[in-house]
Amino acid sequence: MISRIGILKRKSSMTIAEFRHHWREIHGPLAARLPRLREYYHHYVTDASQLGIDHARGGWEVDGFSEIVFDSIEDMNAALASQQFQPTIGDVKTYTDDIRLVVCEKHVVVPFDAAAGPAVKRMSILTRRPDIDEDRFRHEWRGKHAADVPHLPGLRGYSQNVVLDRYAAMARKASYEDVPVDGIVELWFPDAEAIKTAFASPQAAITQTHALSFIDKITTFLVETHRIA
Repeated sequence: MISRIGILKRKSSMTIAEFRHHWREIHGPLAARLPRLREYYHHYVTDASQLGIDHARGGWEVDGFSEIVFDSIEDMNAALASQQFQPTIGDVKTYTDDIRLVVCEKHVVVPFDAAAGPAVKRMSILTRRPDIDEDRFRHEWRGKHAADVPHLPGLRGYSQNVVLDRYAAMARKASYEDVPVDGIVELWFPDAEAIKTAFASPQAAITQTHALSFIDKITTFLVETHRIA
């Protein structure tokens, strides 16, 4: 699957409630019309603390993550070339001061089962170490790290979004310096206390030691997810 994830900073003149209302009630229905769209989510940031880990944090200030999912790059490109996409470009400027976008290959490592009970979701922006190239980052993250993380106690779901391309605005390609993101992690746990417990465990020591070998910064957020389409 291909996920196109937006990293959003709300308009400074808006309250959080106003930002979320416009995004969900006005922008949401516009983007939900995109052809070939498989899934569409809003992830509202509820906590911006570095919960559970002491890894170096990036400077991202985020109010929400958008996520549109397609079966293929071809389907995504067709949607972005469609007439339905054009109204979303102008509208996003009415409720955000900044939006950076990454096109990702989504890998579901541990499927999240919503029917298993309440859960909280943590999303993290990953930036690789300066001495690690993209291929090495992907090898370490998709290999050993993907094998180790599922053993964290209490883990309810785990997905990796491996960045393939970057945009500094809705349709303008960007350099790595403008959007220094190599991956976006999705983790689910029963609650915030379970996150703290998991990352205080011996298994977390293994995953965090390995993370230091290829990740420079991890910027974590707890989010409240709403499926729009």
